[in-house]
Amino acid sequence: MNDIKKRLEEEIKTLEYELKVTLPKEIQRAREYGDLRENAEYKSAKERQSFLQARISQLQGRVAALSMVNLDKIPRDKVGLGSNVTVRDVQSGEESVYEIVTPEEADPTVGRISPGSPIGKAFLGREEGDEIEARVPSGTRHFEIVKLVTIHDQAD
Repeated sequence: MNDIKKRLEEEIKTLEYELKVTLPKEIQRAREYGDLRENAEYKSAKERQSFLQARISQLQGRVAALSMVNLDKIPRDKVGLGSNVTVRDVQSGEESVYEIVTPEEADPTVGRISPGSPIGKAFLGREEGDEIEARVPSGTRHFEIVKLVTIHDQAD
């Protein structure tokens, strides 16, 4: 989780540099072109400024939320953040492995899903042996948890 926070903090630093150093120079240069009402460069720079401010605020919120994650509140024997879950699709018999990760790390193509995804929500709080029904955009999928490795098991 520290890697994610570090990556977000680096992005904040980069965006703040652009907002405080690069963009003011662009705005000043655009002002020198004259009439600001019909100045595309000025308008573009001001839009970029608004975007950067919003993005920085969003990233700072995520860093604050990640700082408040308490590992002691993540269950030791149930699916939670950081868990690796091996499941068997009840209909096809195919096994898959999912890792429950933060939204910033999510990549469903490689089995990294967030707790807010339909499958992630269905898995949270479940144990080995549980059968789960997950409503996904393509329909309903039925899984059985074959193996569960929690974040605590990985640390041991």
